[in-house]
Amino acid sequence: MTYDAIVIGSGISGGWAAKELAEKGLKVLLLERGRNIEHVTGYTTASKRIWEFPHRGRLTQAMKAAHPVQKRDYPYSEFSPDFWVNDLDCPYTEVKRFDWYRGFHVGGKSLMWGRQSYRWSDFDFEANAKDGYGADWPIRYADLAPWYDYVERFAGISGSVEGLPQLPDGQFLPPMEMNCVEKEVAARIQTHYGGQRRMIIGRSANLTEPINGRGSCQFRNLCSRGCPFGAYFSTQSATLPAAVKTGNLTLRPFSIVNRILYDKAKKRASGVLVIDAETMETREYGAKVIFVCASTLASTFILMHSIEEGALPDGLGNTSGQLGHNLMDHHFRCGAGARVDGFEDKYYYGRRPNGIYIPRFRNLFDDKRDYLRGFGYQGGASREGWGREIAEMNIGGAFKDALSEPGQWTIGLGGFGEMLPYYENRVFIDRSKKDKWGQPVLAIDCELKENEFKMREDMKSDAAEMLEAAGLKGVHTYDSGSFPGMAIHEMGTARMGNDPRSSVLNRWNQMHDIPNIFVTDGSCMTSAACQNPSLTYMALTARAANHAVEELKKGNL
Repeated sequence: MTYDAIVIGSGISGGWAAKELAEKGLKVLLLERGRNIEHVTGYTTASKRIWEFPHRGRLTQAMKAAHPVQKRDYPYSEFSPDFWVNDLDCPYTEVKRFDWYRGFHVGGKSLMWGRQSYRWSDFDFEANAKDGYGADWPIRYADLAPWYDYVERFAGISGSVEGLPQLPDGQFLPPMEMNCVEKEVAARIQTHYGGQRRMIIGRSANLTEPINGRGSCQFRNLCSRGCPFGAYFSTQSATLPAAVKTGNLTLRPFSIVNRILYDKAKKRASGVLVIDAETMETREYGAKVIFVCASTLASTFILMHSIEEGALPDGLGNTSGQLGHNLMDHHFRCGAGARVDGFEDKYYYGRRPNGIYIPRFRNLFDDKRDYLRGFGYQGGASREGWGREIAEMNIGGAFKDALSEPGQWTIGLGGFGEMLPYYENRVFIDRSKKDKWGQPVLAIDCELKENEFKMREDMKSDAAEMLEAAGLKGVHTYDSGSFPGMAIHEMGTARMGNDPRSSVLNRWNQMHDIPNIFVTDGSCMTSAACQNPSLTYMALTARAANHAVEELKKGNL
């Protein structure tokens, strides 16, 4: 019941922690609150055709009733319903609307993520210090660059080398190809803006050539169901097999970590108290070092719930008072679209599980706006499908002829904007409610503010401007509204920092107060940047694990 290391959570961060610690010789216990999903055999819908689903992917009334939060957006569907939580079993309190999308199973959201994988630059790591909003990051790009290299080589990131200072290049597999319209629009944008705005192919954790026994992407675009080819990075396809291969890993699913145990005399964490999700029995496991990787809000709940009367009344590692504060997410669902004429004789091959990317260009170099930070765009071009004709309710031969040909070319650009780390955007424990296992629930009080709303105006107008500059027709903007949580990029609440008085973790993702606890998932983030964050979680986790082992060898933990 005692191990060298315990890793809480088996998603992107937890899988990396388990792999790195096990490969360095530690006996590791990997705890996952949900069920096990075996690679390949566990992806039960991965190869089904749409007509094999009774409701063609749509939700039934019973599914909606059991998933009042998960049903709010596209991720939860009949195509992979078992990957998402039953909201009735694990409620939370929304002081303000927050869409909390969760999956309780081995692999966590590494099975469902969008796989966009971008490095941060010093524009991101220095932002808080330069504009004075939020705590200064305790690291810079140079500290993380070799770890980006390390995780990219193992995970497999496809992408193109561009030489952009705001979006550092990485160790890439061959890039996926833009289609003919994307190539033309990219060339026109680059010419019009003199290279200051660039459209590139997305950098994606989908293999374009086999590595480490994993097959290359088949361009099915069914990634959200699990990939039997191992073609995208997940715990199941990559980090878990590597950890198992060492013989040093014990995986225990159905294990809900209720709290981290604390030794007052040694001022160290001594282990964890676990609730068996199936039997409700509790048991304790001990360890020399603990990695908390349960996902941003779940990790913070565990830390806040780990109170000790007379020793830690405000939760583990919270002498700064920052635990639970500075919650962030990206805001999105606004941008522009257009019609593309002149490519009626062109089409594309397969269903590419990737799009284009336009890196941030606002508040960089000589540009200065009336808001802080910036945004990037994701999107792509395609031809309309059969659904385009349904609204007209046509019948007869002309209708059939129309549906036998691809529709109009269109292109869309959707912005992803940075959210500032506001102290008042926070989470706390609501003891008036209980979940299925008798635990109190998390309350979330988070909202977008003036800075984000000002940014959204540029996210719309800049997208329209670029499409018009590219000579496209029917340009239109949209704003579908965005609430925190929707982007599923929640970050903050246990931030890193140089000063123990204003941060929870040090530069090694190590608690200032309790040095044998490391937190390496999204909760550690000090700011949000505008790039997708998962690649940064991977690099931070590998770096922290290396440091933890070095400190163990020195006897410091």
